[in-house]
Order: sequence, then structure tokens, then C-alpha cells
Amino acid sequence: MGILSKIFTWWDGATFGTMLFTARRGEHIGTDAQGNKYYRSKPKAGEQERRWVIYNGNNDASRVPSEWHGWLHGAFNDVPESRLPPPKIWEADYTPNATGTAAAYRPQGALERGGKRARATGDYEAWSPEG
Repeated sequence: MGILSKIFTWWDGATFGTMLFTARRGEHIGTDAQGNKYYRSKPKAGEQERRWVIYNGNNDASRVPSEWHGWLHGAFNDVPESRLPPPKIWEADYTPNATGTAAAYRPQGALERGGKRARATGDYEAWSPEG
């Protein structure tokens, strides 16, 4: 189902149309640590440059590192690797966005965790319209 998935799906990489457009009009600029590839349109007179990313896996905008996000939105024109400071010891590795999955955060009283929450400790007084 490889070719059919490329024609009809967009959520797991580039579609056939995007791959064709990239092959014809795209210029590969770089690849980030996650394997996402970044492209820009080959310059033509009178046209504005377009920039895009082809994800290595699921299309999830949270997978674009901040330095490449700036490049995609035209904040600067240099390849991000040439502008990066050395990594800090406190910087964390990328973790995927877990919203909508079984790994998503669910607080104590969430229905998915049984819907039970801790009883009130007495520091709360319910409001009543008569009071």
C-alpha cells in the first residue's frame, strides 16, 4: 500500500503531489537531528521564496526545532546550523506531543483515570445564592 498511501494520505510524510513539487521546484537546504528535511523554492524572477519541511515520519509541527522554525518563517536566511550556539547542559531532547494518545497527561479527577478526585479538605466553602 506504499504508493496508495503517498497519494491519499498527508499525515505520515509527504504526499505524492508534495514529492513531485519538491523534486521539480525544491532546493534541499538541510536536515535536522530528527531527520526532517527542509526545502526552499528555486528562485524565479518576480516570485517570493517558499520554504517547507518534509517530516521524517508523522506530520507534527511540534517536531520542528526552534532554530528551523525561525528559518521556515523567514526570520533569517542562513542555514540554522551555522547560527547555533553550543548546546546547554539543561536543554532537553525532543519529546513528541502526546495529546490525544494514551500517554497524554490526565489529572487526578479525569474520567480516563476513574473520575475520582481527592475529597475537599475543609478549606473550601461552597457558594450559595442566599448567603
